Amino acid sequence: MTGRTNGDHGEVATDDFGPAPELGSDGAAGGGGADYAAEAQRVRDAVVEPGGLQDTDLPQVLHTAPAAVALIDLGEGLVTYANDSAAGLTGGRAPLPIDVDAWSEAAGLTDLSGRPMRDTASPLSRVAQGIPVSGEPVAVADAARRGSEATEEEREEAEGRLLWVTGFPLSEAVNEDQRRLALVVFLQLSGAGAQRHLEMVRDRAVVATELSFTISDPAREQNPLVWVNPAFTRLTGYELDEVLGRNCRFLQGPNTDPASISRIRTALAEERPITEVLLNYRRDGTAFWNQVSITPVLDGQGRVVNFVGVQSDVTERVMVENERRAALAAAEETREQLRLLTESTSAMSASLDTTGVAEALARIVVPAMADFCCVDLLDEVDDNSSVRRAAVNHRDETKVSEVRDLGRWVSPTEDGRDPIGEALTAGTPSLLPELPVRPAGIAEQADLLRRYEALRPRSAIVVPLRARGQVLGALTLGTELPYGRRYSQRDLYLAADLAARAGLAVDNARLYAREHGAAETLQRSLLPAVPTMRGMTIASRYLAATDGAQVGGDWYDMLTLPDGAVGLAVGDVVGHDLRAAAAMGELRGVLRSYAWEGLGPADVVDRCDDVVQGLRMAAMATAVYARLERGEQDGWTLRYSNAGHPPPMLRRADGTVELLTGNLSPLIGATREITRDETAVRCEPGDLLVLHTDGLIEAPGTDPDERTQLIVDTLAAQSPDMPVEELCDRLLGVLGVEGLRDDAVLLAIRLDHHAA
Repeated sequence: MTGRTNGDHGEVATDDFGPAPELGSDGAAGGGGADYAAEAQRVRDAVVEPGGLQDTDLPQVLHTAPAAVALIDLGEGLVTYANDSAAGLTGGRAPLPIDVDAWSEAAGLTDLSGRPMRDTASPLSRVAQGIPVSGEPVAVADAARRGSEATEEEREEAEGRLLWVTGFPLSEAVNEDQRRLALVVFLQLSGAGAQRHLEMVRDRAVVATELSFTISDPAREQNPLVWVNPAFTRLTGYELDEVLGRNCRFLQGPNTDPASISRIRTALAEERPITEVLLNYRRDGTAFWNQVSITPVLDGQGRVVNFVGVQSDVTERVMVENERRAALAAAEETREQLRLLTESTSAMSASLDTTGVAEALARIVVPAMADFCCVDLLDEVDDNSSVRRAAVNHRDETKVSEVRDLGRWVSPTEDGRDPIGEALTAGTPSLLPELPVRPAGIAEQADLLRRYEALRPRSAIVVPLRARGQVLGALTLGTELPYGRRYSQRDLYLAADLAARAGLAVDNARLYAREHGAAETLQRSLLPAVPTMRGMTIASRYLAATDGAQVGGDWYDMLTLPDGAVGLAVGDVVGHDLRAAAAMGELRGVLRSYAWEGLGPADVVDRCDDVVQGLRMAAMATAVYARLERGEQDGWTLRYSNAGHPPPMLRRADGTVELLTGNLSPLIGATREITRDETAVRCEPGDLLVLHTDGLIEAPGTDPDERTQLIVDTLAAQSPDMPVEELCDRLLGVLGVEGLRDDAVLLAIRLDHHAA
């Protein structure tokens, strides 16, 4: 409903319960509305004039109402008028005027326990005293209204008959000569289920006190109001003669919900009850929330003859509910923001490189905060002048390239400022509630303008990524037309919080990269360069773990011994820190010393074990030491001893692969109770020897035995003349060594024919 009367400004009627009536020059509704207004005035005149009432003076509603209606003279306590339905209650044996109690006896009215009205504080006597009765049930005594003349059929019809009584004073006396009247309405509650209906009415009566009641007539055009009680006037500010004959649309206003009006209109057309809460307007223009309950009234043939409406001011209840909803919405928004911050912190902290941090941030803010976003990072150089777009995201994947290629024009301003540049150089955040349709800076650049118009940005936020007093980058958030929202100051605060967390994650990733690089440099400095050995082709790989910045204890070594043999070693000191790296360097030096003396492999390992335990050089270490000795003919002998290390692999020229598992003994530093032995293996030209540390086979979520077998199968599948450098790369590619949690060493040696 969208029309209302506001003082003298008139009524604006629009689509509601029915078409709006035309207004006459006196402001009343045209057609039947003028008749109702005139009738209302006549009853007012009759009430206050000492001459009394004639039937012709009474409003039409009193004659034609489907219920029994009576008028009581409040000064005399007499029933002065009864319409046909009310007269039928007494069987025509109560000539008017008549005392209220006498009329009740003639009608056979009792309370629900059967006591006569005269002996109780009956609703009629209270109305006769000027006390409103919102609704109260009374009973009709068994055939009392017919006396001894009642037939058996009439007695059965009267048995258990109930009436619902409502009464209100109609006017106030101005002086002693004027009369005051009250209106009493009797509604019949009868038939099957009457007692259940009575209980329902009783429940409603508890909350009906001081409620506003209206009656409308659907048989008349526009379904106009034909009766309202005094509470309606107090609720709305409209007097009786201002509402009779008019559709109740005058209570509507500009903010009345059309959907509510549509539901009411549908219920009336389908002749069914309905309750709605909608915004209405009083006569003085003030708004209130009105709970409207409309119920159809049926005649004996089941036809709707009236609609009864009950109106209740529920403004306070609605306001409390709205405040509760607003509080819940605010709490939910806060919860979502905390969830966003928590998830973003967790996701960004999981990455150890700056690009990973930027991509995690971009995944989180779209679509939670933006339709599109980009993360720009300053490269870590002295002047911080190089900028790269590290991450881009858009809710529509087809537009990601538009965001990436727009550069800083992803967030332009009308005055030509560069918000991203300001964030990167001065650390200045920018809130851009409305972005220009055609940025001045790219109006002449067709390609950029095309991309910008394809993106259709509406609103943007640009915030710097800071850490430890330094600007590391900028985060840009944007929404798109036509449905993207306008960013507010609250959004800027949340974006700044996210950017601060992202800045710390980027800074931590940079620190890790520096420390990891330094550790890897240190580790490589402890390893020998691959030597040139006569009759051999050699390749090596060292892979630093990515699960930390610590150095490790993995190493490999090859050296030409005084007797012409070649000594080779691969080992791994337990631990991942500087202590392990230092122990590795010491152990490598000790092993070299004993190897240079010409000791056999088992003796070299035992001597190293004595030094480690005696000097407490390291906790424990695994190692393989071997000697490759040239034979008198074309060939080699490999003698080795293994202290808890993964077994070396020997690929023969014919493609078979052997795991060299002979004489496997405990780790260096574990025990000296066991004397180690060595194993000798004959090698031919074209054979390939592969040694590695456990970091290569102990990947997260995998079985070391399965990865060892994968190495064996890969070696067997390669051609015998594959270069060893290419072979190492092939092995690492098959194993998938990204994200190693431990350092790893790979050493490959192909035995060639003896040089001349």
